[in-house]
This record gives sequence, structure tokens and C-alpha cells, in this order.
Amino acid sequence: MDFLSLGYILFVGATLLLYYNLQSKFQWKVLLASNLVFYLICGKWNLIFILFTSFTIFIGALRMEKISSDYKLEKKKDGLSREDKKILKARFQNKKRIVLWSVLVLNLMILAYMKYFRVMFGTGRGLLLPLGISFYTFQAVGYLIDVYGEKYPAEKNYAKFLTFISFFPQLIQGPINRYDKIEPQLSAPHSFSVDRAKRAALLIMYGLMKKYAIANMLEGSIAAVFDSSADTLPGSLIVFSILMYSAQQYADFSGGIDIVLGVALLFDIEMMPNFRQPYFATSLGDFWRRWHISLGAWMRDYVFYPFALLKSTQNFGKWCGKHLGKHFGRVLPAGVANILVFFLVGIWHGADLHYVWWGLYNGIVIALSDLMEPAFAALTEKLKINAKSAGMHVFRIIRTFIIVNIGWYFDRIEDMGKCLSCMKRTVTDFASSEFLYSVKNIMLNPDTTSPQYVLGGMALSVFCIILVFCVSILREQNRDVFSMLNAKSGVLYDLAIVILVMLTFTSFVFMTSTGGFLYANF
Repeated sequence: MDFLSLGYILFVGATLLLYYNLQSKFQWKVLLASNLVFYLICGKWNLIFILFTSFTIFIGALRMEKISSDYKLEKKKDGLSREDKKILKARFQNKKRIVLWSVLVLNLMILAYMKYFRVMFGTGRGLLLPLGISFYTFQAVGYLIDVYGEKYPAEKNYAKFLTFISFFPQLIQGPINRYDKIEPQLSAPHSFSVDRAKRAALLIMYGLMKKYAIANMLEGSIAAVFDSSADTLPGSLIVFSILMYSAQQYADFSGGIDIVLGVALLFDIEMMPNFRQPYFATSLGDFWRRWHISLGAWMRDYVFYPFALLKSTQNFGKWCGKHLGKHFGRVLPAGVANILVFFLVGIWHGADLHYVWWGLYNGIVIALSDLMEPAFAALTEKLKINAKSAGMHVFRIIRTFIIVNIGWYFDRIEDMGKCLSCMKRTVTDFASSEFLYSVKNIMLNPDTTSPQYVLGGMALSVFCIILVFCVSILREQNRDVFSMLNAKSGVLYDLAIVILVMLTFTSFVFMTSTGGFLYANF
């Protein structure tokens, strides 16, 4: 169901009417009913898969909590020696671990089968993924691991837990929410707020503008380039297309997240932010703390830290410290953990091998940058460069932007041979003199689409990219754009809404692609 479709608008509107006109004790039940109806509308198999995941995770969490409760009762018995208590703890901990891994493996195997095994075993790509399966599986798994670690008690009401897992605004795009942050909001009473509704409307329209007036406008031109033979492409056109892809990727994903956060805000639910001006990052590590924040945080908490705390990892760190020095002893194990994390992030994105190369590229660059940090610091000092100067800050942003865009080669160009060929031509055959000729014959090819529509769409997208850049600068300065627009009479707010609506609907005039969201089936 498309965010801008009449069906989605009516669905959200009807849910809001019920949500705010019934007693507060029924509000979470309205959300649950809406979640289930939304899934049924999108396909009955969607509902079956999410019910299975939510139920097995729910039962597994209750079972682990029961094991913990039994252990506490047994521990209180008289006559137990310290050794007996140690054995008792190990026995009950092992029971919990068996439950945890059984439920985890079951659900992750389902996710792996749906996303990868059909492709790996050559049975085709025709398998339709259950809506949002990666998002809700990771969200459910995070909850289960938190209960295992006794971060919070297990939810006793399956219907409430299902509401958390199936909250319909997040299913298409994410983010991957945490139970302890969302559950209190679902259970709390909510009243309608005009100010909150206006903030949500601005966020939704901003997201729609980014999706339709930037991402969709650029998609066809990017495809025209990378669907062509690499041997016919000058490096200048390849670089231009990768830069367009960086804008498309950001506008598509962050635009979708803006819409999701806006719709959730209409229900007075504040979800985890997923973007924080990533192209203003000063390092690749900083970039990934700003891009897809919820996935990065999930990987940090449930993969990176557990791996770093393994006895073998700690022993490896001690060995490195003893033989290679304290810096390597501290950084090398973290580097290996980062490579593992980004390898898994690559796999999470899909079964295609180019995603794995993209993940490894990011993990290796981050690991190397940490290892080389003392050398970079020494070079900066030797050259007498003020590391805290504004010029150095801008340099780091530009350097990071280039590193990120090299990674987009692996992400966008699916064939590894073609990807490497494009990289080679970028360096060895930039051919700036052929750029305009290539744009005319590839992007503006009259045999495939009308050139004036492509040019009009590009002009519109450039204007909107500049607008997004200006908003990002304000946000980077921690300024609340909504408050600025809504100050005094609110005329600026009304004008902003009108402009966003006009930009979004103007994009339909130049539309050459109606593709869905890039992350819609994750």
C-alpha cells in the first residue's frame, strides 16, 4: 500500500478517528486491529508469518523468565553450598540459553529461507517477501535477547506484544524499534494535539517530497547509465550517476522514514530516529552512526558487543597487546568485530553478492581507519595542521563523502565485474569532454523517454536537493525547523506545506519511474 495512495490515506484517517474518539483503554486495541487489517490488505501470508514470529518470540521470552524465576526460588533453599549454587546457576543458565538459541535459530532460519535460500539454490527470484520481515524479525529478536539479559520483564499479554511487533507505520521502512521505548507509549493514554498533528504533517510532506521529487526523479536516469555496457561509459558519467544514486538512496530511505515517523506521531508515538544528516559525517564510522541508526544500534548491541566480550576475542586482544602494542591490542579485536558486523549488514540487505562486498568494504575501511589513527594524528601534527579548524572539518566531510560514494559502486552495480570496470574507468578514462555527449545519448535517449521530461525532472530534483541541504544545515545546528516555521502567526509553516505539496505533485508531471521504496521488502 503506497504512502500517497488514497487507500493508505483513508486507512490512516479512519484509524485516527477511532483512536482518538474511543476511551484511552481501547487505543492500543485500535492499533492492534488496524495492524492486523493492514497486514491482511497487503496479503494473508504476511499475517501468518508475523503471527508465527511474534508468538514464538513471546512464548520463548515467557519461558526464559520462568526459568529465571525458578532459579531464584531454588537458590533460596537452605543447605546449599557455594559450589552447589554455582552448579545450580550454570544449569538454569544453560536452560535459558537453549530456549534463546532455539527460538532465535527458528526465526532467523525462516528469515534466511525467505530472503536467500531460494536464490542460493537457483529456484528463482519470484518469491515475494512477507512485508517488513527483516524489520519485525530483528525487532522481535532484540526483545528476546533483552529479556534473556533481564533488561526488562517479559510481556505477559500476547495482544500487547503483537501490537508492538506489528505497528503498521513501521512495517514498510522500519525503524527497528526497542520494546522498552515503544511499549510504554502504546499503553499510555493519548489525546489529540493540533501542534503535534502539524509537526507530523510537515514531516510527512517533507518525506513525500524527498521520495517523489528527488528519488523517483533520478531513478530512471541512474538506471539508464548502469544498464548500459561499462565499456561505453566515460568515467565522468559514472561519477555523476553515483552522485545521483547517493541522492536517490538518501531521499528514498530517509523520505520513507520521515513519512513513517510522521504517521506514528499522528498517533502520539515517537519512534527511534533513523537518520541524522549522514552526509555531514566526518568519518565513515560517524556516517554509520547517522545512517540507518536503528540497524546500526541493533548490530552494536546484539552483535558487536557480544562478539567483543567473547573470551576468544578478549584473548586475541591480549595477544595483540603483548606482541603488537597497546593500540593494536585495543583496536584489532574491535576491527574484526566491525568487519563481522558489516558483513552481516551486507547479508541483511539481500542475497546478491554485491551487498556482501559493499558490507566488507565499509567494515574494512572503518577497521583500517582505527588502526591508522595514530599515524594520521602524527602526520597532522608534523604538517602543523589545526585538527579542530573549520577548514579541517570541511575536509573531513568531503573525504567521508568520497569514501561513502566509492561504497555506493558496490551497492548499486550488481555485477562485480562491471562494478570493478566502472571503478577503473572512473580513474583511467574520466573523459570529461565526453560527459555532455554521454548525457544526451544515454540519459536523454529519445528512444526510451522524452528528453524534456528527464531534464525537467532533474531540474526539479536539483532544486529539492538544495532545499534538503539547507534543512540539513539547520538540523546540524540543532535548530528545530518546525518551531522556526510555526513561530508567531505560522505563515511560514503554511507556506512550507504549500511548497512541499506543489513540489511533490509537480514531480508527477515529469515522472518516468513509479518504483516503490528501496527498503520496502526488507
